[in-house]
Amino acid sequence: MADMIEGHGGDLALAALRAYGVTEMFTLSGGHVFPIYDAAYKAGFPIYDVRHEQSAVFAAEAVAKLQRRPGLAVLTAGPGVTNGVSGLTSAFFNASPVLVLGGRAPSFRWGSGSLQEIDHVPLVAPITKYAATVTGTEQIPAEIGRALTAALTAHRGPSFLDLPLEVLFSSEDVAAPGEPAVPVLEPDPDEVARAAALLAEAERPVIIAGSDVWGGDAVAELRAAAEALQIPVFTNGMGRGALPTGHPLAFAKARRPALGGADVVAVIGTPLDFRLNFGEFDAARVIHIVDAPSQRATHVQAAVSPAGDLRQILAALANHQGKRADHSEWIEGLRAAEDAGRARDAEAMAAESDPIKPARVYGELRKVLAPDAVTIGDGGDFVSYAGRYLEPAQPGTWLDPGPYGCLGTGMGYAMGARITYPDRQICVLMGDGAAGFSLMDAESLARQNLPVVIVVGNNGIWGLEKHPMQAMYGYDVAADLQPGLRYDDVVTALGGAGETVEKSGDLGPALARAFASGVPYLVNVLTDPADAYPRSSNLA
Repeated sequence: MADMIEGHGGDLALAALRAYGVTEMFTLSGGHVFPIYDAAYKAGFPIYDVRHEQSAVFAAEAVAKLQRRPGLAVLTAGPGVTNGVSGLTSAFFNASPVLVLGGRAPSFRWGSGSLQEIDHVPLVAPITKYAATVTGTEQIPAEIGRALTAALTAHRGPSFLDLPLEVLFSSEDVAAPGEPAVPVLEPDPDEVARAAALLAEAERPVIIAGSDVWGGDAVAELRAAAEALQIPVFTNGMGRGALPTGHPLAFAKARRPALGGADVVAVIGTPLDFRLNFGEFDAARVIHIVDAPSQRATHVQAAVSPAGDLRQILAALANHQGKRADHSEWIEGLRAAEDAGRARDAEAMAAESDPIKPARVYGELRKVLAPDAVTIGDGGDFVSYAGRYLEPAQPGTWLDPGPYGCLGTGMGYAMGARITYPDRQICVLMGDGAAGFSLMDAESLARQNLPVVIVVGNNGIWGLEKHPMQAMYGYDVAADLQPGLRYDDVVTALGGAGETVEKSGDLGPALARAFASGVPYLVNVLTDPADAYPRSSNLA
């Protein structure tokens, strides 16, 4: 006879969640979901709470991204769920296997005007892999299994379930959930062979690898394929660091000559979107390698587009036995461009100026960040510099909003990162505009003893809007913030600490104090409002 579990809906939910490797929940307290809290409390299952539901979903997404397993957010009904929609949408664009469990007004009174009564499923269905209402207590384990299987199946993404009040509070005796079984998509071997031959025989090939290479646990296979075929590699998103800085095939600064001169470009595990000029690479033929057929670009005519498990596809590329062109001259030319770009960056990052140039902030950060530090970008203008000047030494250590471009990820991502890595440096890079979205959750970090370093680039403007408006119209509106605002005092008042830096020579000591503090610590850097950086294709 199968093992049985007995209890209220929260007990049944927790048993199913644990079977799929979930080890914590993120939430903002709400009465509709009390039984889930009760189950967690009785089992010693960690609960982390926040001050805005979007931070709960972003924290769950950080866990999902960093650990490549499900992250869980539990949200109360109505505004609890709708406050989490931006987080769900970001997880959808980022292929993050997040599960949101929502409370729901009772079904037996549906339509009578219960507190926070709204049908969530139509709202979240377009931005989830699976969305449903659980209609019976006995269905909870099976529905959670279906939702998490969908979230973990390539192309990965979030799932949503809501549980009516009476379903969650009632008790049942049901079969325990079985072992998870996540299907693996087998690629078409002929398509893979065509892609391998195109790359091997190209005169000037380039690989661009993105977040799905990390999410699909295919970093080692990417490196093997690049080395076997001798192809230069550029990365974005969580693909950054897949080839360590200093690897002879790792490039970051020579993107323009590479994409302008390539005859074949293989884009692996990332969409052909605005970050990659929508897949338009001059005369180059495009290979688009994706983890599921749904991710094949429809606006570009790819030469070939293998779809399936990225480990299998990249391993096959590495084992290609056909004809190969000599790429050494191509690589040598790109290396010269790369070295020239690095020299320019080094000069910018050492700039002595008043006010401080954003590049100098990243020059100082590079001196203190450990190789395994997790860096989190939450902003537009200021984080664009991070994409240019910070180079993760290891894969899976860079978190930014991704192609959806949603601000406010910072504190939630920081919470998920700190829980994932209790002993690593966690550094949030935040624009002063982005600070308005989530900085209150510095209180959540302080209260739950989750220290992180927050570096705010404070130029007193919406940099990516003010300068373009001025260029287009000769004026700007709705683009100014308070200059010199003391965001460090905000974090200090919330239980952390911080300081304001006005001189470039004071940056290094301030960062050292921040990383040694043991509390959420905000370094508020007053940067030059005239020095705005255009949107960077290096962002995830």
